[in-house]
Formats: sequence, structure tokens, C-alpha cells
Amino acid sequence: MSQFLRHYLLAVQFFTRIPVTGRLANWVGYSPTMLRASAAHFPGIGWLVGAAAAGVYLLLLALLPSTVFTPLVAATLSTVTSVLLTGAFHEDGLADVADGLGGSQDPQRALEIMKDSRVGAFGALALVLVLACKLALLALLGAAESDLSGADEAEELIQGWLVAGGLFTAHVVSRGLPLLLIRLLPHVGDAASSKSKPLADQITLPALGAAFIWCFLALALASYVLDATSLIVACSLAMLALLWMGRLFWHRLQGFTGDCLGAAQQVCEIAFYLGLAVSLS
Repeated sequence: MSQFLRHYLLAVQFFTRIPVTGRLANWVGYSPTMLRASAAHFPGIGWLVGAAAAGVYLLLLALLPSTVFTPLVAATLSTVTSVLLTGAFHEDGLADVADGLGGSQDPQRALEIMKDSRVGAFGALALVLVLACKLALLALLGAAESDLSGADEAEELIQGWLVAGGLFTAHVVSRGLPLLLIRLLPHVGDAASSKSKPLADQITLPALGAAFIWCFLALALASYVLDATSLIVACSLAMLALLWMGRLFWHRLQGFTGDCLGAAQQVCEIAFYLGLAVSLS
């Protein structure tokens, strides 16, 4: 149990802005081996981020007047919450990948562009489009469920929990699926300078199993507010998005980098929301 908690807190320290400092940080410790083991808890980070985003969404639905724009405002501020918690860690990876793949067809040159901390035109466009997709889909889910519920006060509360359940589950699942890239693709780029290299070493099957236990528990919890069909469709589209991203990385880079994992998380999250929206029809 002690090792489990230390590995989880190391993942929190590495992938969020939640402070793990002082005596707690000394107790957690650090080593490349520990960081590699913390990969099993990436979906557990999704529990934290997803719960915070869902909580903000529900709170705003309760506090704001009920209008056609309320789901959009709640979706926007819940997304802001997730970005603040992670320090835009995954969004930064998405921008770097977009700049690299958009800037050159040559794999080595693309990897060099991805190392540049500056955001180019392709990266900026990718960020705008991804954020727009998130907000549009979440607002659509909120508006669609409002129409289905019939605007009864008690049913509006249920409606809020349905969208919040989708938010929570998407953050967990979208952090679990990219771990398959570590298992299936080689790490490329400058291993010596890459902070993610310990994470990119071949993930063990027990670690992968632990990560998907996090996901299965989240899906089981979400099943109280989301029906099985919605979860199946959402997870299926997220998996298809991952396969598309993996194929793209293999053909363009012959492998993956830490930035690729962040980009895959963002795309899988959007695909999950899209699956929920499709299931409502």
C-alpha cells in the first residue's frame, strides 16, 4: 500500500500542478524506476482532474440561471479547471505534435520542431480547434439532455449528473488508452534529454492492467448516471481515435514521444464526448 501511494503521488507531482512538496515529497522520493511505475496511475490522475471538472460543472448548473447558454458557460469553466490543474500539460504536447507533423514530412525534422518550446501556426490552430470541439460537444450534451429531461427541477439535477459523469469518465479513459502506445510503439527522439523517457520504456503488463483497473472502476461508477450503450459507444470512439493516432505516429515518426501521449489524450477525450453525443441520438 505504501508503494502504491508513493507511485500515485509521484504521478500527481509529475502530471498536475497540485503541490507535493516538503516532507511529503521527501517521503515519496524519486527515481526513473519509480516514475516508470507511476505510469500505472495515469488514469488515477484522471480521477482527480475529472472529479474537479465535473464538480465545477455541477456547481455552476446549481448557481447560474437556467438558460440556453448555461451548459456552455459550465462547460467552459469546467475546462478551465482541468487546464489549471494540469498546467495545460497535455495541450502543450498536442501543440508540439501539430507543429512537428505540420511543419515537416521528414521524421527527424518533425522531432526537432517538436522540441522547440515556441508555439507555431499549426500548434495554435490545433489548440483552438481542440478547445472549440470540447466546449461545443459538452454544450451540446448539456443542451440535448435538457431537451430530453423536460425541464423538471429534479430532472435538471439528473441532467447535470449525466454530463458530469461524462466529464469524469472521459478524463479517466483518455489517460488510460494512450498507455497502449507505450506498449506497442518504440520511443523516438533524444532519449538523453527527454523528461518522459523513463515513462516511455516498455510498460509492463501488470502496470497496464493496473491502469485499466482505474478505468474499469471509473466506468462502473459512471454506469450509475450513464447507460451502458452510451459508455460502449463513447469508449469505442475513443479507442478508434487512439488507433488513428497510433497509425499516424508510426507512419510519420516511426514511434512516439511524450508529446504524442499528450496529443493522444486530448484526441481520445474529444472522441469520448463525441461518442456520448452520438449515443443520445
